[in-house]
Amino acid sequence: MKISVITVCYNSAETLERALKSVADQDWPDIEHIVIDGGSSDSSADILQAHRSQLAYMVSEPDGGVYDAMNKGLAQAHGDVICFLNADDYYASTKVLSLVASHMGERRLDALMGDVAFFHGRNPKRIVRRYRSDRFSPDRLAWGWMPAHPALFLRDHVVRRVGRFKADYRIAGDFEFILRAFHGHSLRYRHHPEVLVHMQMGGVSTAGWRSKLILNQEVLRACRENGLRTNMLKILSKYPAKLMELVQR
Repeated sequence: MKISVITVCYNSAETLERALKSVADQDWPDIEHIVIDGGSSDSSADILQAHRSQLAYMVSEPDGGVYDAMNKGLAQAHGDVICFLNADDYYASTKVLSLVASHMGERRLDALMGDVAFFHGRNPKRIVRRYRSDRFSPDRLAWGWMPAHPALFLRDHVVRRVGRFKADYRIAGDFEFILRAFHGHSLRYRHHPEVLVHMQMGGVSTAGWRSKLILNQEVLRACRENGLRTNMLKILSKYPAKLMELVQR
């Protein structure tokens, strides 16, 4: 089973090498790591060149934003399973992709999802929140629930059916993509109750109330564009449960 890992980055020199090493250190033998750099002006391109032998594909050129870059990555992916790892994230252990391959192969799954541990960049060992993907189910999409995207692994046939990310979304393009994957389709999926990815705080989706406002407006838009009835009150009602993730980490 080949696993395609797609990493998109832009001016990520401080964390990129950690992400690349996280993939290279995996003990699963059949990994296709694809890196799409948006034409960084820092030393990201130099770091990519230094790790060139570990990458199946890399490019450094301007793009139309994170979801356009993700689409470029999808166009290069040939794996049986496809996933995304952000440039400032890393896998929780060297066995994550072996676990994914084992579970998805033995159980004939269309999707596997795990948990994500959030940390502050100044102290990667201090976990401040655990995103629990077991809170997700397809019937909770109308409330804005989704599995943690960096710990979501999809079969290639699901990704090909869904198609491209909508590049005009600013923050919730991954939610819209996942909505199209699960809404109206009976996917065989399972939650693995472990942290699979460590994710650095400070990304666009965790950058404050303005980002939260844009995020929830785009979640509402995604539901309406895909024929899923909801409203903003429904979408906002998930936040008390999300606050508990800070306590139960």
